Amino acid sequence: MDSRWTAHGRGTPVTLVVHGLGATEGEARIPSSGLPGTRVVVTLPSHGKAPDAPADYWNYASVAADVLAVADEVGATRAVGVSLGAGALTRIAAEHPDRFEKLALLLPAALDRPRDVAATWSFERLADAVAAGDVAELRTLVAADMPPGAEVGDYVEQRAAALMRLEDALRELPEQAPLTDAAPLGNVGSDVLVVGATGDPLHPAEVAKAVAAAFAHARLEVFASPAPMLTHRRELRRLLVDFLG
Repeated sequence: MDSRWTAHGRGTPVTLVVHGLGATEGEARIPSSGLPGTRVVVTLPSHGKAPDAPADYWNYASVAADVLAVADEVGATRAVGVSLGAGALTRIAAEHPDRFEKLALLLPAALDRPRDVAATWSFERLADAVAAGDVAELRTLVAADMPPGAEVGDYVEQRAAALMRLEDALRELPEQAPLTDAAPLGNVGSDVLVVGATGDPLHPAEVAKAVAAAFAHARLEVFASPAPMLTHRRELRRLLVDFLG
């Protein structure tokens, strides 16, 4: 088994699934549930069983290059990305407009400008807790982002543990954007599904709307929840299966 990806199912189509920053292993698999054919779930550096990221790794160019290498290796014709994963796929689409037949971009965090000050500050607090080795503070910060009443099990514990390997990423990525110019996305021939959320300061609905508007063939769906992968998992699964099925 390659530490960079795991495959589920068999046959065609082959769909790449790229997680967000600090995703737990279970969380990374959520968008692959129920999809036809082969689902290849990418594991980015410093996540799961993958090795730690090398120095100066955390930029969209490096992440996109890694994701594209896996896509080429496994012959993926479709891709799903969440947050950071969506940003990496957006960059790939701009640079290789015919690479994928279909793209699903879930909770995009940025397009052609970095995150706003409030979001950057949230990441700084997480990074400071990691630097201090303060797992209790990390749990508190992660729990504060959970929607009231959501059944999260041991998710807070797992995500806090995942973030402990990601101080550099937490400090560096919020200051960046996938693209400097979104105009090349207008040349992308892929069918694109963009999924946004309301009330999520780290993934504003306005960014999802801007991403959808930048593509030539995009559909936008916005869930009335700050965390639809937790609160609307069944609806999200149905949406992805309909789009990629």
